[in-house]
Amino acid sequence: MPAADLWTFTLEDAGIRTLSTRGIRFRKRDYVGPWMAGQAGIQVRVRFMPHHDHRIEVYHAATGRYLGPADLADQATDEQVSAVRRARSARTRRLKRDLEASQRERYAAVNQPEAPQRLGALTTAQAEAELAQTADTDLAQLAMSDLIPPAAPPADWRTPASLAALTTPGPPVRYPSGRDGASAPDGRDGRPARLTTDEDGDAS
Repeated sequence: MPAADLWTFTLEDAGIRTLSTRGIRFRKRDYVGPWMAGQAGIQVRVRFMPHHDHRIEVYHAATGRYLGPADLADQATDEQVSAVRRARSARTRRLKRDLEASQRERYAAVNQPEAPQRLGALTTAQAEAELAQTADTDLAQLAMSDLIPPAAPPADWRTPASLAALTTPGPPVRYPSGRDGASAPDGRDGRPARLTTDEDGDAS
């Protein structure tokens, strides 16, 4: 069987996409091909080979006609890929060492039933260094969700006391002030009185 036919029979359907001036968006990455020139805006169907994400096959969505392949845009160089793989391998080895160290527990020998006593002493510097490394990798501990408590709900809302205690009081009501900064007196209906000015510019 020809390799091209074998490749076609192993493709999986990825649904319909819209061809844009940037190519085809698939799995948060752009794929382009020379046959796409002047084809922006058409609906296409994407098919791909599992685990071979460097290329996709494109078909017309309405007619099913084969349009051509599309290769990954802005593909990393071989040197960059090798560097990423080396970094991943180093991280994997480090995680394996940490896992083995955490599972390697030693307990003191006993001659009667009692609570197990772990062995292995640490210096203060060793404990602080390990805790600091853990804190840097755990971003959830760096979040300060309670730094700015939410504002208090309106007074006419029925808010449970347990939730109202977690909020901050609302901002004070600001009334119009005169030239000297004093608040205007309230009117008859309880609202702030409207300030007016005379011919000399004095507020009343």
